[in-house]
Amino acid sequence: MSRTVREVVFVDGVRTPFGKAGGMYSETRADDLVIRCIRQLLRRNPGLPPERVEEVAIAATTQIGDQGLTLGRTAALLSGLPKTVPGYSIDRMCAGAMTAVTSVASGIGFGAFDVAIAGGVEHMGRHPMGEGVDPNPRILSEKLVDPSALVMGQTAENLHDRFGDISKQRADAFALASQQRYAKHIDDIAADLVTMNTRSVDEGWGLAVTDEPPRETSMDKLAGLKTPFRPHGRVTAGNSAGLNDGATACIVTEENTARELDLPVAMRLVSYAFAGVEPEVMGVGPIPSTEKALSKAGLSIADIGLFELNEAFAVQVLAFLDHFGIGDDDERVNPWGGAIAVGHPLASSGVRLMTQLARHFAANPQVRYGITAMCIGIGMGGTVIWENPAWEGGQK
Repeated sequence: MSRTVREVVFVDGVRTPFGKAGGMYSETRADDLVIRCIRQLLRRNPGLPPERVEEVAIAATTQIGDQGLTLGRTAALLSGLPKTVPGYSIDRMCAGAMTAVTSVASGIGFGAFDVAIAGGVEHMGRHPMGEGVDPNPRILSEKLVDPSALVMGQTAENLHDRFGDISKQRADAFALASQQRYAKHIDDIAADLVTMNTRSVDEGWGLAVTDEPPRETSMDKLAGLKTPFRPHGRVTAGNSAGLNDGATACIVTEENTARELDLPVAMRLVSYAFAGVEPEVMGVGPIPSTEKALSKAGLSIADIGLFELNEAFAVQVLAFLDHFGIGDDDERVNPWGGAIAVGHPLASSGVRLMTQLARHFAANPQVRYGITAMCIGIGMGGTVIWENPAWEGGQK
């Protein structure tokens, strides 16, 4: 029996405002964050009958408490989707939501189903990364990895060691630019934020409408920050993403199904790839995953007109840019700023990248291809290449 791979499209994506760990969501449940996203997705897309959703994949890095218990299924039920809609959970650390999208996309492409919801949530204030885990002692005793591989900030310091051209000053400059770009595009970003009720025993009910992490800064302020991962190091709170709470969700469908239901076709999936690297320098992960994804698509980096790169650490993005010969201030890269400004609630971030790339595509019909990419803890990288359905020809 022969099969034809079907076209997969990204329809729409939303997210909660991102909060600081211990901040505005400190007394809000993690699952309620992603449930809110799913509900709002359905409201934004009334052409999609809830019964047409055939799978829900939700990621969380720390799958415990209100982020556990097969979150994709429980979130589907609590979102009001029919009980016939199945769901499951995913963990690929920072690339959880990205993997949720590529997983359901594979099912759609194969023909197992036509419509899915994918996303992620991380409540780092309630569930710090690594809570409740018990790493096998053989990992360290047999020297499979250096102990620094288990501390993400130390892996970023290792990257600075490996790439001597990436100085702390350069990392700080990139971080400042991220904050500045974000500040210029708050109104654009707001289009895909869903308001979120918050609760506090002391202060009562509230409403989250904007991101909590962004801050005003300067090169002088960044230069004076402590380097918590190494004395006289180069990685600081200012040139890294923070510890954050937040959720994302998106609709992914087969292209003809989207058109049948009169749903927007925001992006068309071209290829994706994940790759492993030395865990001690996990930040280089997006380099081989991008090379692999480009190769599978028959494209080169010169074909890519827009980039949404997750800013776990400035040094990690700069290593990627240097490898591919892209300037630090290239306007194609993170046009609205990145995780250094807006935050990185681990497993949710992949869909934030996709949602923003979809917005960039709509505003830039001269661009045909774009990339969402991120580094992943324990030594991996993930890359998804997308095509702009609004492309008018000409420039790639």
